[in-house]
Amino acid sequence: MKCTKQALKALVHARRGAIVPGVFNALSARLVADMGFEALYVTGAGVTNMWFGLPDQGFMGLTDIAEHTARIREAVELPLIVDADTGFGNALNTYHTVRTLERAGADCIQLEDQVNPKRCGHFSGKEVIETSEMIGKIKAACDARRNPETLIMARTDAAAIHGFEAAVQRAQAYADAGADILFVEAVTDSAHIRALPQRLQTPQLMNMVIGGKTPITSTTELADMGYGIVLYANAALQGAVVGIQNALQHLQATHALHENSGLVATFQARQHLVRKESWDALEKRYE
Repeated sequence: MKCTKQALKALVHARRGAIVPGVFNALSARLVADMGFEALYVTGAGVTNMWFGLPDQGFMGLTDIAEHTARIREAVELPLIVDADTGFGNALNTYHTVRTLERAGADCIQLEDQVNPKRCGHFSGKEVIETSEMIGKIKAACDARRNPETLIMARTDAAAIHGFEAAVQRAQAYADAGADILFVEAVTDSAHIRALPQRLQTPQLMNMVIGGKTPITSTTELADMGYGIVLYANAALQGAVVGIQNALQHLQATHALHENSGLVATFQARQHLVRKESWDALEKRYE
């Protein structure tokens, strides 16, 4: 059986538009794994929203994402792509970030070229660092890897500030510096979505942000274009919010909430997700 790093590399290089959902805790990761997805993405925005109740504006730190990565790694055996924001500082901080997240179980570490503190790629008011500074971070990230099969993903947010051509040039420079996967964020034109896989030879990720700036494009189309990964970083989070609202609104209106309502997971399904059966078996073993 391939290790998770090898499996992720093969998945990306197949360029068949594999859907990768974002997760924000161990239970959401279990749901993704149980549904048969091939990899998952530990989302910085999701961790910030769900754990702090704050917007994605640089409030998450290295310790936060490393702790969540370790818990998710323990819960599932799928390849993990981990959002490391800007590397949480300069090139030396990035070196330390890669070491820390690799130790926590990351198979791919994503770094972006925003000014620190960063903000969601689909917010206004972004700024980016100089290309040369980001190249230094990517080189530091590559050098920091203990396992040469750990992948480094380079994201550029330059399209919103300097335009599409500048973003393409930056992405190519990041590939030349050693990035294994490229991620051009917040593309706003369908023609640019189609152009990216033709302009850049390194495997790419396309981010589908529900309600964001990039036109939602079907996974089939993106696969035909040659994208390796189609990221839905916060689809699970947004779905969970609506699910909670619907269940609690029903409870509020009817003063009762039953298992057969279709609004909640069954008690049995909930215990399955947390692997209660295996813990029961382990308990009997030690009696």
